Amino acid sequence: MAHCTVEEADAILDKEFQVLDKGFVRLVDYMGSDERIVQAARVSYGEGTKSFREDAALIDYLLRNEHTSPFEQVVLTFHARMPIFVARQWVRHRTARLNEISGRYSVLNDDFYLPELEDICAQSADNKQGREESPLPPDQGKAVRTIIKEACEESCKAYEQLLGLDTARELARMVLPLNLYTEWYWQIDLHNLFHFLHLRLDAHAQREIRVYAEIMYDMAKKVCPRACQSFEKHIFKGTRFSAAERAALSGMETKHGLSGKEARRLEAKLEEGRKLRE
Repeated sequence: MAHCTVEEADAILDKEFQVLDKGFVRLVDYMGSDERIVQAARVSYGEGTKSFREDAALIDYLLRNEHTSPFEQVVLTFHARMPIFVARQWVRHRTARLNEISGRYSVLNDDFYLPELEDICAQSADNKQGREESPLPPDQGKAVRTIIKEACEESCKAYEQLLGLDTARELARMVLPLNLYTEWYWQIDLHNLFHFLHLRLDAHAQREIRVYAEIMYDMAKKVCPRACQSFEKHIFKGTRFSAAERAALSGMETKHGLSGKEARRLEAKLEEGRKLRE
């Protein structure tokens, strides 16, 4: 397979896209494209790239039926700078390769994240891990920002004092706050990037990581626009049904709003569910 280049992706390489108040994301490099996905899928029977329409249909088929290995042929490398608490959520996605700045080798900068007033909200009443949609009253929000800022300044002052006492960097860093900025190079294949995006683009994801996912998804669309279109259709904006839900759907009109192929596909899924229950 020849080296794949995408003009739209090349145009944004190494460009810094700001996130939050002091963060950023850069697309450092990529390997592969939509063409690589179809080439990898067709290698089993020796056929090369076909027409645009046939390639798009094949990518759609692969994603819809969870044939994931061709998507692993595409790899993207990002350079990102984010608050440590965002990084700790991010690193839960373990199927990636990363190199992060080390507080053992480097003296860390005193850059920390301060949320905007519109992002300072009360704890959600019905979501233990989230916040309400509406921000706190301005006076209350300003008080919160002041407390965060003063706490961070005290932590950074303590860090500098420890370094001044010739304390090892690996020990001095323990007083630094979770909203301190860190940065890393993060490399991931497209299949696993889609999993990351499915979770982190969701409205329930914490806003501070969701804004990174939004920019990275825009970058991925430059590299693999057809694959991303299928991702939106079948994964991000799609859903799965439980056995009970499928049973309930089987009594509904299945062709409403669907094309002939899509209607037949839904009917086949419902029929498959009926056979599994028998």
